[in-house]
Amino acid sequence: MSTLFKSLLANVDREAWLRFLLALAGLALAFAAAVFSSAASEAGNVAATAIFASVALGLAGLVGALTVPYLARRVVLARVREAMHYKFTREGVLYIAAVMVILVAALNTGNNLLYIVAGAMLSAILVSGLFSAAMLRGLELDVRVPQNAFAGRPLAVRVRLTNSSVWIPSFSVKVLTPNIKERSTWEWEKTHFVFPRQRMWVRLPDYVLRRKSPAPKPEKILTQPVYFTFVAPRSSVDADVELVFPQRGQYAQDGFSLATRFPFSFLVKSRKVQLERELLVYPAVRKPDELLDILPLISGEFASYVRGRGTELYRIREHTPQDMARFVDWKATAKTGSLKVREFTREDERRLRVVFDNPEPGQVTAEAYENAVSLAASLASHFRAEGTDLSFSGSDYTGGDDLDSFLRYLALIQPGPRTWVLELLTVSPDFNVIVTARKPGSIPQALWDCSYVIYM
Repeated sequence: MSTLFKSLLANVDREAWLRFLLALAGLALAFAAAVFSSAASEAGNVAATAIFASVALGLAGLVGALTVPYLARRVVLARVREAMHYKFTREGVLYIAAVMVILVAALNTGNNLLYIVAGAMLSAILVSGLFSAAMLRGLELDVRVPQNAFAGRPLAVRVRLTNSSVWIPSFSVKVLTPNIKERSTWEWEKTHFVFPRQRMWVRLPDYVLRRKSPAPKPEKILTQPVYFTFVAPRSSVDADVELVFPQRGQYAQDGFSLATRFPFSFLVKSRKVQLERELLVYPAVRKPDELLDILPLISGEFASYVRGRGTELYRIREHTPQDMARFVDWKATAKTGSLKVREFTREDERRLRVVFDNPEPGQVTAEAYENAVSLAASLASHFRAEGTDLSFSGSDYTGGDDLDSFLRYLALIQPGPRTWVLELLTVSPDFNVIVTARKPGSIPQALWDCSYVIYM
């Protein structure tokens, strides 16, 4: 019992109680001032009567100004937060129709038993609505969503439902995404009145009423309902949901809905929960076996570009006057009869740069564009997993050399005005893997010699 009493005290709104006590004290002082005003009036003291009456009125007005608006706001916010929405089910419609038939029969026959049956049936609807509303009002929702995910890959989202009620359990509760349709609005747009239109002799400020369409919103995160059979009082239940997002981009949700048909399924009662969640979905990353048609070619071109003085053998070639004697391969020289040297890769300069050259709108099809974005993300992830020293570049790309920044860039990119990123890459000695929609002749020769180009 003591634990229950402490838990109830912990949930008390201290500010509300403070305002309540201050209001009682102010009203008590106002009442005392009114009593003194009456006594002074009976004694014939006009000045004291006026003073005490003014103090009483002032205290009463002060209490009203400080307490009434605050309590009104609390009531309005509580009603908005705990607003219940009701929707009749098919069973509920049939049930109401049956009640109406029994009521008509009772009115026609005057049979008291029919009145009792109709009253019991109506009371069942009332009890169902009150119980389910109290059950939903005590629920708290938490949806744990990671910061990012990959398109086409399963993502685990944990939905937690907490019943904060002390006595009332919750049965058959669904977590849904509320379907709210945004309506277009009207607004005044500033313009000019011109007369005549060709010569514009008169030009005056004017306003035109135009319809404003609602801004497009990101896709929702949770699209399928999550069902909870039972949540005991003062306990929590978790449900792990596996989601798959087919497309890259930004996903967001500003609210969820708790709904139930318990106990008789006459009504679907729901309550909206304000809970904002955001998720950034990266482009789909292909597996290495899906890139076999280009990975060996890129690796070969890259190895050829970075040949030098490392520890990994690149090739055995003819000796030149610039080669040092310690790199002579004596076995190959003895077999061929000519002086041969070993050539190694330069491991200290194995830098590769993934470049996404964003095309203009309409230059490529939507399918080709998405494939190119996915390919750029796949190559970046593959070479980073291989331990290659990577850097990234792209049209309007301002991130660093970390993979997460480049994937974020690819997740949100859309076709836009041409940024001549390829002309800016010629100053770098890195080997470039370029995903582009340009023609081969439009790529600078200096960049072409140190790049592997993939066309959209």
